[in-house]
Amino acid sequence: MVTLDVRPQLLDALSALRDRVASVRLPLPLPGTPRARQTRSELLAQLDDYLLPRLKAPEAPLLAVVGGSTGAGKSTLVNSLVGRQVSEAGVLRPTTRTPVLVCHPDDHHWFAGMRVLPDLMRVWVPHEDDDTPPKAASRGPGRGRTGTGSGSGSGAQGGHETREMRIETVSSLPRGLAILDAPDIDSLVVENRTLAAELICAADVWVMVTTASRYADAVPWHLLRTAKQYRATLITVLDRVPHQVLAEVSRQYGALLTKAGLGDVPRFTVPELPESTGGGGLLPASAVAPLFAWLAHHAQDPAARQYAVGRTALGALDSLRSRMPELASAVAAQHAAAVRLTSAVEDAYRREGKRVRGRLDGGAVLAGDALTRWRGYPLDTSAGELLDSLAESLAALLQCAVAAADERIAEAWRREPASGALVLPTPDREAGERIGLAVRRWRRVLEELVEEEVAGLDRQPAPDADGVAALLVAALLGGKRARPAGEKLAERIGAQAALRLRDKGGELVGDHLDEVLRGERDRRLAPLEALEVSPEPQAELIAALSVLQKER
Repeated sequence: MVTLDVRPQLLDALSALRDRVASVRLPLPLPGTPRARQTRSELLAQLDDYLLPRLKAPEAPLLAVVGGSTGAGKSTLVNSLVGRQVSEAGVLRPTTRTPVLVCHPDDHHWFAGMRVLPDLMRVWVPHEDDDTPPKAASRGPGRGRTGTGSGSGSGAQGGHETREMRIETVSSLPRGLAILDAPDIDSLVVENRTLAAELICAADVWVMVTTASRYADAVPWHLLRTAKQYRATLITVLDRVPHQVLAEVSRQYGALLTKAGLGDVPRFTVPELPESTGGGGLLPASAVAPLFAWLAHHAQDPAARQYAVGRTALGALDSLRSRMPELASAVAAQHAAAVRLTSAVEDAYRREGKRVRGRLDGGAVLAGDALTRWRGYPLDTSAGELLDSLAESLAALLQCAVAAADERIAEAWRREPASGALVLPTPDREAGERIGLAVRRWRRVLEELVEEEVAGLDRQPAPDADGVAALLVAALLGGKRARPAGEKLAERIGAQAALRLRDKGGELVGDHLDEVLRGERDRRLAPLEALEVSPEPQAELIAALSVLQKER
């Protein structure tokens, strides 16, 4: 006997784990990211649509989800099981297909709310033979199941139409049983395939339908193997089998199931009948009687029901032990990639910062026009002209450093698959403007520092502040080439004042270089930081799984 553990502590642990899964973001396009995103989406679907609602309400009706390939006859089969056309049948499918859930009128309340499949808006169409009063359509909050950083997900998001589930009530269906007709698992419409997978994850019983011509197709077998992996309660229906080959096809299909380790799965065969290919005709009751009897028995017999529900629920719980570490590993890979990308930026700017300081010590700023101006000062060049040329030379040096850092970053990022989510650094036209503005601001701070120092000197006549500023900047930025600037500065304002200015000015130069390079570095890191890739989710996933296992 399989029994469900519905203790509050277990439910709390499962809810906490669900929240950890929902918080996972996988924005970087690593080789394993698509699979990890699918795993996250499947985990959320199974937790939200099945495990949590089933454990919270173990007495809720048994839900059998009918899935299969296009043209397998799922809708005709569902219509025939309930004895009425509730789901549109036919090989030609509309572009968007609404899943249909059928239950007894007394069970309507179990599915009218958001207990299961909370992403789907409920649509209820009353019929003349129903006694159930109409219910207002409603919709639960979206879950955002596919984590990409950008977070494309399920539900009514990103401009997609609101997804719906139509609820039908039929008195001929036994109490305690609900049947859901899902979209095609191989639909050409991606949204339909995704929805079909989510619906199957919400099932107590997986009813997989295939045909005599398609029973060896890969897509149905993927779901069969998934059901086996999760140890879900599974039954298969071999539909539309011509009576001439019924025995042979059934034997071959059974051999394939046995070979796949699914030989003990209940298997039902439905022959090809005139109603099979119609636009909504019902099969004779005798054609679906064995399948109907199996479903009714497992819905109404307490022992059979407990076994079917418990097997699927416990199988889903057990599967978390392998699927959660897989997701945690993907999160860890995301963080490792983010660290590599970040380190490439930080290393590039750290190297260029060191290089800029070395070039300053070597007098690289005092070159070209700045050197010409210095040699002509003060006879042929004014203090203002010298300051302008020195500031322009410093800005040019910093712009070259930023461009070199960006080139180094782009080269490193090209080797990283994860950089596909980011724009590679390219020449930034606005960087020159930002650097020029920062240099002018720094120059003004130095000029104010000089003005304050000169104002406090007891010298007559007072030294020209512009001239003192020009000598100070030349001494700070000119390296060995500007050694005479320091000597002239001391002559103008005295050795102690010159020393004070050079100390304070040198500190300002260092701070300025750090500020400019740090600002440009942070601009390159901002898109990566916006993805919010951190190591915490991995530890949180493992911890939540550990708590859940302890409670079990």
